[in-house]
Amino acid sequence: MNKTTPPLFDNYASNPFQVLGLHTENDVANITVFSPHTLSVCIDATSRPMNRIENSDYFFWQGKKSEIDKHYRLHISYDNHVQHSFVDPYSFRHCIPAYDLHIHAQGNHWHIYDFLGANEKTIDGINGILFAVWAPNAKRVSVVGSFNAWDGRRNPMGRSIHHQYGVWELFVPGISQGERYKFEIVNHSQKLSLKTDPYGRHFELRPDNSAIVQKKSRYTWQDDQWIKKRAATSPQHRPITCYEVHLGSWKRDHNHYFINYRDLAHDLVDYIKQLGFTHIELLPITEHPFDGSWGYQTLGYYAPTSRFGTPDDFRYFVDYCHQQNIGVILDWVPAHFPTDEYGLARFDGTALYEHEDPRKGEHRDWGTYIFNYGRNEVKNFLVANALFWVEEFHLDGLRVDAVASMLYLDYSREPGDWVANEYGGNENLEAIEFIKHLTSVMHSQHPGTLLIAEESTAWPGVTKATTENGLGFDMKWNMGWMHDSLKYFKYDPIYRAHHHDKLTFGLMYAFSEYFMLPFSHDEVVHGKGSLINKMAGDEWQKHANLKLLYTFMFTYPGKKLLFMGCEFAQTSEWNEDTGLPWHLLQDERHQATQTLVSDLNHLYSQHSALHYFDFDPNGFQWINCDDKQHSVLSYIRKHNRKVILVVLNFTPIPRKNYYLGCPYGGAYKELFNSDSSHYKGGNIGNHGIIHASESANTHFPYSLCINLPPLGGLIFEPVENGTSKVQEALGK
Repeated sequence: MNKTTPPLFDNYASNPFQVLGLHTENDVANITVFSPHTLSVCIDATSRPMNRIENSDYFFWQGKKSEIDKHYRLHISYDNHVQHSFVDPYSFRHCIPAYDLHIHAQGNHWHIYDFLGANEKTIDGINGILFAVWAPNAKRVSVVGSFNAWDGRRNPMGRSIHHQYGVWELFVPGISQGERYKFEIVNHSQKLSLKTDPYGRHFELRPDNSAIVQKKSRYTWQDDQWIKKRAATSPQHRPITCYEVHLGSWKRDHNHYFINYRDLAHDLVDYIKQLGFTHIELLPITEHPFDGSWGYQTLGYYAPTSRFGTPDDFRYFVDYCHQQNIGVILDWVPAHFPTDEYGLARFDGTALYEHEDPRKGEHRDWGTYIFNYGRNEVKNFLVANALFWVEEFHLDGLRVDAVASMLYLDYSREPGDWVANEYGGNENLEAIEFIKHLTSVMHSQHPGTLLIAEESTAWPGVTKATTENGLGFDMKWNMGWMHDSLKYFKYDPIYRAHHHDKLTFGLMYAFSEYFMLPFSHDEVVHGKGSLINKMAGDEWQKHANLKLLYTFMFTYPGKKLLFMGCEFAQTSEWNEDTGLPWHLLQDERHQATQTLVSDLNHLYSQHSALHYFDFDPNGFQWINCDDKQHSVLSYIRKHNRKVILVVLNFTPIPRKNYYLGCPYGGAYKELFNSDSSHYKGGNIGNHGIIHASESANTHFPYSLCINLPPLGGLIFEPVENGTSKVQEALGK
């Protein structure tokens, strides 16, 4: 190199190793360093001072190859009199194996997050951080941070030795835990942008958005027993009731500020165990810039939000839940991402993660970009991310948000504002293949974990196996049941006889998919009001209706989900800026609803007849679905020889001596009465044991004469069910 002519920075922008670092020829060693705002540079303390190249910030040393270590140390005195010593990053060449780059380009690297992003590595006995980023269309990429004065000239990254993969990398020794960093990217139009790391593991608290270096976690997990049990049991037959939580507004501290993951774990688990829920489902805690998005506009897909602490704090949260036999499901958003300039949007100056064509690449309603599921590296980013949460944080599953928006090319679009697939249809074939790929990989790698689809249309086979041309989800939210039920309960009881089909129609398709019954956050926001204020009638009727609705939900086929606050009949619409109105529990009516939800949860979990065949028609039988005149429903839930009878009265009229068919004679115990004084009801019911008479009713040979409470639900269990008539009734 001509020592009097400084090399042009942009001339080697894609390969700084061509100029910087150590270069040898025969027995001669040449070292070049770029260091602005510098007084002097020495190699290995003061023994080898470097010469400044005239009129530049480049420093040069030449000597014998035998005089210099492979990884030499630089000692720099800056013009602000600060001194710094470090091993030259440019003494390390390409660090990512070609094989890993190759399978990433194919879309099949399940642990690509161990190579891309900022990962702790030890190379030739030297500790540091390997920075790497996929930006195939960039002209220059630099890592900038608090360790190099945020100066993109100091640490330009080099393209991988296999340029076609579009990955840039640089190993920087001596980087500390907690250092802030970004990627400075110059596109081919010379526009410079600062981007957060797509694979960043931790971020600054909003509104700041730098990624934070995280070295390998030393957290010691103590949930082996839970993980083994999860893998060994089928989710289809387990009782699953999810308490949906927004961590930022479940509870705040006395200063109205967020609570740490560790403290939340103890408070939330104590509460959950009392209520009897089996799982917590978290609204997205992936890092996001705007509180009001509730996490659904994610930028840090690989980072738990710093609002509540560090990644290890979140590990503790999950671990503690598992030790207390509570599962944790994360709301996950692979359908779209926000347009913030520092995020994924036009990451390397081109539409890299999204589609270039806005008819395919933009969600008009949400002001977000749509992932390009046809690009292998984008699919890899998402599939590896799903696995990351299960492997790094031991999550028990993902609820996949907005699946319908992924499946349809014309989702929420006007005619002419969408592009048909190659066959002229509106199905997003690339997204469909991505989903099948995701569910197949997750189930093969982590048996027992759950993938739950929020899919709001009648797309066929959402929960059918991919080998049978289904999408492969474990469950799908039953949006039809939810909408029909809430619409029915808004009707004044005097009109309910005319809308009886709202309650019964769902059984026409109840077993066409593996359904979860959701009363989620979506039903208590944006002017929709709280659940109790959707109920018809005066104050007494509202509370009675809500308790009846929950009785219907917990005895109806399907797994369950209830949003926080609904369990104690929160009266106001959910507000993400404040904690739940816990003061309502000073009112006996709200406390009674909370107690009822707890009792229903425990009944559902303890009685296999209520959960084992949630997805199987063999677990359900109508007693009478046609009594619209009295607005009464009755049905049986069953599992082998275990039988539960359910009777629901949707009018405020008590019905004494109501005759109910049953499959066999003997004694029945009233297990539950939503009108019990225990729940601040009128205590109209049957108070213990009743006996069936040998008189036919509807299609059953026996009948029960019961007292049916107003706007109330009853649950009965046979005291003895070992007779041959029971076996005959159950098809044995």
